[in-house]
Amino acid sequence: MTKEKIQFETEDGGIREFFVEEETRIAGVSYILVTESEDEETTAYILKDLSSDGDSMARYVMLEDDEEIDAVSRIFEQMLEDTIERA
Repeated sequence: MTKEKIQFETEDGGIREFFVEEETRIAGVSYILVTESEDEETTAYILKDLSSDGDSMARYVMLEDDEEIDAVSRIFEQMLEDTIERA
């Protein structure tokens, strides 16, 4: 199964591509779990949507707060486990 691939513009004007593994919304905030490749042994990142209503493009930042990372990663872990169990 091919995963959705998205591009992000970096602060220095470069482009980084990621594969979207999962998406969720918690307390009105959208988060996505992304990886740099489709390999099983890859680094995963959690990005938080900071866009405002009416923005023409989503604006994501990587999570840096340890407590928020722990909370959101637990939710993504459960989502991924549920996906595996259904397969």
